[in-house]
Amino acid sequence: MGLWLRSGVCVFASYGLMGVMGLIGAPVVLWNARWTRAWNRLYITLAFALARRLCGLEVEVRGPVPQGDVLIAAKHQSLLDVLAIYRALPEARFVMKRELLWMPVFGLYARRTGAIPIDRKGGSKVVRQMVEAFRDVGGQVVIYPQGTRIAPGVRAPYRRGAAKLYVALGRPMALAATNGGMFWPRKGIMRYPGTAVIEFLNPVPAEFTESEAAARIESRIEAASDRLATEALSARRSSA
Repeated sequence: MGLWLRSGVCVFASYGLMGVMGLIGAPVVLWNARWTRAWNRLYITLAFALARRLCGLEVEVRGPVPQGDVLIAAKHQSLLDVLAIYRALPEARFVMKRELLWMPVFGLYARRTGAIPIDRKGGSKVVRQMVEAFRDVGGQVVIYPQGTRIAPGVRAPYRRGAAKLYVALGRPMALAATNGGMFWPRKGIMRYPGTAVIEFLNPVPAEFTESEAAARIESRIEAASDRLATEALSARRSSA
């Protein structure tokens, strides 16, 4: 069976499993956020097992996994990094556009696990909203500074939301880099063999201005993601 066909089977099976588990789990796990997280992690584990068995795709998490109440600015290349970060963190809460909360099944689970919905056109109100939400719910709040999925090797601007949140809360901000988009692209059905990596980096200390923090967030995430991409390319050449 060719990789294209195996990738198609993997995608179909993963989304089918998501729908089945989402419906089966809804009446029970939504009573308790801890059960909901455990159910979600079980799904992610099974989805990654499918990718490993069908496509030879492994997922690795490196670096010190953030604990407690902490902000995390992460590189976003595909659904893979969302799933891997969620499974790695004890209490992940993703900042997401509010429209996603109206999706069938997914929206229910996102609400139950404390996702932070925002209106991306809300301007300065968005930062105040995130500050209030972080103080209310705590946990590991994950924000994507570029605002959307960016393909590996593509340069796109970092928005100031993460740096503004960092300054408003006066807390260190952890960082996460990835090369996941090389193996699980943001579009299409292909799933490529190899090891996709999520790497947690040391936090940016709570001592910088907004401009300084924004520069450090971008430079460190991009440098680490480029390093992981180079590592993945070297591994591909070695196995060819």
